[in-house]
Amino acid sequence: MRYTIFLLLFTFHFATIHAEEKNHNFAVARNMDTFTAIYKQLDMMYVDTLDADLTVGNGIRAMLRSLDPYTEYYAADEVKNLKQMLTGKYAGIGALIKKNLQTGNVVIDELYEGMPADEAGLHKGDIIIAVDDSLMTGKEVAYVSSHLRGEPGTTFMLKIQRPGLKGSPKPMKLKVTRRSIQLPSIPYYGMIGNGIGYLLLTQFTENCSRDVRRALVDMRSNGMKGLVFDLRGNGGGSLAEAVKIVNMFVPKGITLVTTKGKIKRSNNVYTTTQEPLDSIMPVVVLVNENTASASEITAGSMQDLDRAVVMGTRTYGKGLVQQTVELPHDGSLKLTVSKYYIPSGRCIQAINYKHTGGGYREHIPDSLTREFRTRGGRTVRDGGGIKPDVKVEPDSVPNIAVYLCQGGLDSTEVVHYYVVDYLNAHKTIAPATEFHLTDAEYAGFKRRVIESGFKYDRETSKEYKRLVELAKFEGYYDDAKAEFDALEKKLQHNLEREIDNNRKSICRLLEQNIVAAYYYQKGSVACTLDDDSQVQSAKALLMDKDEYYKILHPAE
Repeated sequence: MRYTIFLLLFTFHFATIHAEEKNHNFAVARNMDTFTAIYKQLDMMYVDTLDADLTVGNGIRAMLRSLDPYTEYYAADEVKNLKQMLTGKYAGIGALIKKNLQTGNVVIDELYEGMPADEAGLHKGDIIIAVDDSLMTGKEVAYVSSHLRGEPGTTFMLKIQRPGLKGSPKPMKLKVTRRSIQLPSIPYYGMIGNGIGYLLLTQFTENCSRDVRRALVDMRSNGMKGLVFDLRGNGGGSLAEAVKIVNMFVPKGITLVTTKGKIKRSNNVYTTTQEPLDSIMPVVVLVNENTASASEITAGSMQDLDRAVVMGTRTYGKGLVQQTVELPHDGSLKLTVSKYYIPSGRCIQAINYKHTGGGYREHIPDSLTREFRTRGGRTVRDGGGIKPDVKVEPDSVPNIAVYLCQGGLDSTEVVHYYVVDYLNAHKTIAPATEFHLTDAEYAGFKRRVIESGFKYDRETSKEYKRLVELAKFEGYYDDAKAEFDALEKKLQHNLEREIDNNRKSICRLLEQNIVAAYYYQKGSVACTLDDDSQVQSAKALLMDKDEYYKILHPAE
């Protein structure tokens, strides 16, 4: 009797699954037919001739927008962008370019050390006039970039104008040979004193684990006894590279990541396969809100295994895994195929993507997250990214410094021109960690800012206007007008005073811009470390071994 009931239940369950699958397949076929029919009618009857690539491509992208932001379609002419993102490689000249907001021309902004642009003698600020016979003045950055890139080994003539020189120098022509450019995954590593090493990893690209190993070996030979591993702003990349990097700190045979998806081939287990480089040395992993994906696997695994103290602010919360699939006619699809789970068993995905027409997003509140345990019994939680063991807020940057020094906001380009003139006036400067502007140089910079007509949106002015509008709406303004007028007078814009009050932040960013032109990315990072409160907090913790181990083993 029991066997009969079981058989009936099993048969009913199987029939239900079969019916659901049949209905799903029918819905897929019906909607595909409808889509094809609609496009055929549009192509045949629409008043204007349709661009098939554009129209269908927009339809595909609209469909994918209802899923998650990581599932993306790449047409044949865009596949190279996908490959660059995955590998960190492209063929070009090895320079960052930007649009000068004052002139509307594209200029050289930063050079990669030892790359074709650097070897050809280009400088920061050089105006790109032409690539071979193609005029570049007034063009957009993407247009100029597409002409600078090409097949490795191809040569072109680059016509530039070098500003800031005395007189009216003629345009210069430089012969440049493109080659494969590997974007540096480690812009800087080195000793920062007292046996403490520092390593900044900005992306998990192909073979970055090899570079990390070399850096660690080098620093250990220089007496490293503790490591600040900086993953701030690292948006992730290769999961396999993350596993290899964690393996440098933890023993062989430990399961670090498990992925689970709809189909069997999306389910994988990633285990350490080699003996570690160092399984004892204290490590602090720095993270922030832009630490994501493979970076979170690295930080989360080190946390779950009680192998490192995670410091900074809560990470992004990307617990999804993507895979690329080749499409007909040389296109590619990058799609989300699984979720990943780190050693404690938790998935740190912060957002539930509801597959509706609008692509609805639902942030997982802390109250709905679950508790998990690290290897040593510490409590950690799923959802919402990796919560640091030690919270340290980043240094704040005043609004005026952002507008002046971070590009794309100041139409006067006063910092750009100041740096270019500084380069023309100084063949060399002090080492990156020792370079500082003098009082006279900063006073000269302040004078140039004031004379340039520089303006920026002050937050106090914005908030004052909002308060006035709200007071008028609610009927309080007339009674409090005298107080509002007094407050407005106190908030009067005084550019000279604001430049003086924010000297430390402005000067630090200005020095970083100048150092980058002489010592490349390496120098740009090195010159900021002494003033970086999160790096200094990590360094202090590594020097206090008792406090470090108390965080990892609170019950002992």
